Amino acid sequence: MTAALRRVAADQEGLAGATLDSAALDGILAGLTAEFAAGAAAHDRDGSFPFENFHSLHAQGLLALTVPPALGGAGADLATTLKVVRAVAKGDPATALVLVMQYLFHATADQRAVADAVYARVARDAVEKGALINALRVEPDLGTPARGGLPATVARRTADGWSISGHKLYSTGIPALTWLLVWARTDEPQPRVGGFLVHRDSPGIRVVETWDHLGLRASGSHDVILEDVPTPLDHALDLRAPGVAGPRDALFGAWAAVLTAGIYDAVAEAARDWLIAFARQRVPSNLGAALSTLPRFQEAVGAIDGLLLSNRALLAAATRGETSAVEAGLVKHLVTENAIQAVETAIRLTGNPGTTRHNPLERHYRDVLCGRIHTPQADAVLLGAGRAAFAAATPN
Repeated sequence: MTAALRRVAADQEGLAGATLDSAALDGILAGLTAEFAAGAAAHDRDGSFPFENFHSLHAQGLLALTVPPALGGAGADLATTLKVVRAVAKGDPATALVLVMQYLFHATADQRAVADAVYARVARDAVEKGALINALRVEPDLGTPARGGLPATVARRTADGWSISGHKLYSTGIPALTWLLVWARTDEPQPRVGGFLVHRDSPGIRVVETWDHLGLRASGSHDVILEDVPTPLDHALDLRAPGVAGPRDALFGAWAAVLTAGIYDAVAEAARDWLIAFARQRVPSNLGAALSTLPRFQEAVGAIDGLLLSNRALLAAATRGETSAVEAGLVKHLVTENAIQAVETAIRLTGNPGTTRHNPLERHYRDVLCGRIHTPQADAVLLGAGRAAFAAATPN
């Protein structure tokens, strides 16, 4: 960890989780935003994974941001973590998505049924080696487990642990992951489901490079095939009956909603900044003045800023713990939709310059649309909110 991040960690401990306002951290983040933005277009164009971004994050101690201080991390709170995610996402949202998965695991690790020695190894890898972790959950037949159902991936008991076989889709960050948290069901007569911690170097793991999507093209979200992959007995986490909520679900859901929304809010901010620079520099010969002098451009930027102001207020309230579990889902939904609307406004305003691949706005548009895909999705959020509202209004 760098000296700046050690100060951040010390401040964090002293403030007992209060939001930090660290000039040192702000300076680090500004540099990373510019660095990542410089390479984002090339990685988007060829779908390559930005390994160098993670080397830079590790050099600054940021891959261990949510690792507990006792294990060498910064133990950052949600507000500080959101600040980092937004800065990274403004430069390259694909990098930020991988980073969010890392932060979510470590921020909620103390609520998992995981042996101290096992977690200590994962945390030590993150602190010392910059090791990344992500959960592998989605499957070809099942889709996302957020919609319910048993995974087809099976963990079979062996004499000394587990043997895991299955097929996972959208394994974000797999080119650089050290640890895989594989969601699977046991082969017991009454199967349990949970995550099985697997080291990437274990035998039987095969990556199929299938990721070729509209947005977040640099996220390396390929398929993973597991064929009799061994892992120790104590690497099974959160094993429980299907459909039974675990102790970490509420905390994980709140952090996931805020950090995921933060990615797309930052993309919209990057689009807004590009639009302002474009409008100030573009001087059509028939106008004889910059586009920024036109009322319709000024009005559109005002509308965008209003959407982003709403996003900041929603995210700030969520980081302060002022939202319920239902409302956290609404925050993710509203921030994402505001971000998409902001970028669409910029696209409509700029026409051809906004949709050419020579400018970053069309990439921002493709990236921001991915916000609708991430759990929780709009229909589930709105249905849950509606049900909660009717339940609260029902007389006892």
